[in-house]
Amino acid sequence: MATTSKVLFRGAASTSSTTLYTVPTTSTTTVVTNVVIANTTATTGNYDLSIDDVQIANDINIAGNDTVVIDLKQVIPANATPKTIKGSASATTINFHISGVEIV
Repeated sequence: MATTSKVLFRGAASTSSTTLYTVPTTSTTTVVTNVVIANTTATTGNYDLSIDDVQIANDINIAGNDTVVIDLKQVIPANATPKTIKGSASATTINFHISGVEIV
């Protein structure tokens, strides 16, 4: 089994729920290890995040110019459905940085 550390997503949030990452193949298992959410403006905002359509953060406030770090170990199995990470935020000035490993 090959294990590869990866940036699963890095970028600005959309204001509507958007797929940030999809497990690439049916033989790949992904482990999400860290999520960093950064608000790059002085205005308070909020964000949502889900893994395989299960909410792990729902309408969470993030202060202006603040950062939230979520340290987790969540497995997305190769046979999971829908095999995605989705997110959204109240403004595109809120950025997601999601790291993990892919195991093939």
